[in-house]
Amino acid sequence: MPDRAPIPRDAEAKLEHILRHAANIFASRGFGASSIREISRSSGVSLSGLYYYFESKQKLLYLIQSNAFTSILHSLEARLEGVRDPRERLLLFIQNHLEYFMEHPAEMKVLSHEEDAIEEPFRKELLSIKRRYYTLARGIFDELNREGRAAHLSPRVAVLSLYGMMNWVYKWHRPKTDPGAAELAESMAGIFLHGILNGPGRGPGGK
Repeated sequence: MPDRAPIPRDAEAKLEHILRHAANIFASRGFGASSIREISRSSGVSLSGLYYYFESKQKLLYLIQSNAFTSILHSLEARLEGVRDPRERLLLFIQNHLEYFMEHPAEMKVLSHEEDAIEEPFRKELLSIKRRYYTLARGIFDELNREGRAAHLSPRVAVLSLYGMMNWVYKWHRPKTDPGAAELAESMAGIFLHGILNGPGRGPGGK
């Protein structure tokens, strides 16, 4: 077996190390069947070292999800800075989402499958972060709608459908054969805006 990566000394890097190992275990075994001892063995961090960062398995699950959503949001806000065209903003939104989860498939699985495992007060705190993300996506859709570039659908249905499209990528994407995040974002944006059939007057690209 290859040597385990050394445990970082920096507190923030060490937490990232712990969260990465915890996400892998939760993704492979499920939150309910996983134990803190397993995470300790996997990460190489003692139980007392783990409890320095969190006091319960619930808090650990919250930290994984909160860290993921916060990272996605900060990255997206930086990428959208100064971009005005709503279609370009949509592309960046999709690409940013896909890039993060292609690089963090375990976190993606935990976010998708363990949403209901989060209890209060952590559920309320996560909901606040998710609401910010939804509001940002809804704003992009509203901009497209104002320009007449989006179908006359319920904005909520449209945005949640887009999330469903993006979030299921981890189930089928194969890095060696399937497109990367940028090309995949173009395809998804095209499907989201125009569907998969060329309508009257549209070219092969759906424009």
